[in-house]
Amino acid sequence: MKSGSQDSQQAMQRVRVGMTGLAMVLVLIGLASAIFSSANRDDPVEAIGAPNAMVVANMTGEPGNTSTAKGKDEPLAELGVAPSTSSTDAASEGQPSQN
Repeated sequence: MKSGSQDSQQAMQRVRVGMTGLAMVLVLIGLASAIFSSANRDDPVEAIGAPNAMVVANMTGEPGNTSTAKGKDEPLAELGVAPSTSSTDAASEGQPSQN
């Protein structure tokens, strides 16, 4: 009979340890959730010299502005990686033809 009682006690001990571990995991998840939700409620930090997010978000190209329309056709020239073709076209228009 002792062996049956001992097995029962070991099973109960394992159940207690398992439930305690599960409870600790749930507490840790709740704590992490509380920390992250409080961090999301804070106002964003503005760095000195950083662009204003509202101004940058509201920037749009004007329909009458042709330089931005040309820049959209040439993204590498806009980044300064490749020369712009519009500058070479303007230079060749200004020079008289030699023919």
